[in-house]
Amino acid sequence: MRNYTLLARAKINLYLEILGDRPDGYHELVMIMQSINLADKIELHPNGLQEFRIFCTDPQVPCDTTNLAYRAALLMQTKYPQAWENYGGVDITIHKHIPVAAGLAGGSANGAAVLVGLDLIWKLGLTQPEIETLAALLGSDVPFCVGGGTAIATGRGEKLAPIPDLEDLWVVLGKYNQLSVSTPWAYTNYRQKFAHGYIKDFQTLQYHGARIHSSSLVQAIAHKDSQKIGQYLHNDLEKIVLPEYTLVAQLKETMAKAGGLGTMMSGSGPTVFTLCASENEAQAILEKTRQTLTDSDLRLWIAPLSSQGITIVTEGK
Repeated sequence: MRNYTLLARAKINLYLEILGDRPDGYHELVMIMQSINLADKIELHPNGLQEFRIFCTDPQVPCDTTNLAYRAALLMQTKYPQAWENYGGVDITIHKHIPVAAGLAGGSANGAAVLVGLDLIWKLGLTQPEIETLAALLGSDVPFCVGGGTAIATGRGEKLAPIPDLEDLWVVLGKYNQLSVSTPWAYTNYRQKFAHGYIKDFQTLQYHGARIHSSSLVQAIAHKDSQKIGQYLHNDLEKIVLPEYTLVAQLKETMAKAGGLGTMMSGSGPTVFTLCASENEAQAILEKTRQTLTDSDLRLWIAPLSSQGITIVTEGK
């Protein structure tokens, strides 16, 4: 059997709007997701055993059933028992480059990579939509991470509609290493504070979900108008996270003052990003931010936007 090494790319949210409650307890969302070329490397090696083993270079990452990559493998075992019997388990090694608990879907991307890799190793021949359907069983961000690029996400985030890819822009990313924000906490507190404004009618929810296709931001993306893309960045969760986490609010203010097309928190945070027109601009903003905020716990990266999600790096026997 062959072994595979795959790249699992991080994502940012260019837009996140909370519309209302869903019967399943999640929120009805409208998002525009974007892959960036900051990626974990996932190695999958058939181990000749009837078990999965998982390893990670970052001690912060659990190597048990709470890890989405491990849960993805168990899901494949359950869905394809004959392939499991025929081919057996694999060793999964995660070389971590995406920061942990950052709102960048690192865990989701790892889970997506395992689905793609086991499809190849077990010779299942699944289509991308079939893999995305499996991915939705693992988490809201996992389906997007399979194909990546630029996409509109609705429902709880699992319903995807592609739009023209953005590739010529860059981002500066900032995160305090020891700081994390609980996604359930952010959404629960948003509900407590803003539920009075939720859309209650299902048809109205559907209408608001559909109108994103003709929104100003999607039009700006379609026309590659980078200035307007930066102007139309939006994230409802900033209303909850920034007042509570002053370090995140300060980071956003500092990065915004340093330049770029627009600055926003990604997902539920605590990562903040600035959209940039070029690598040179991104590097300059990174340096300005580092000079202003000297806390050694602050980590900064630059990365180009990407039109890809999971990709194969190497394939071998």
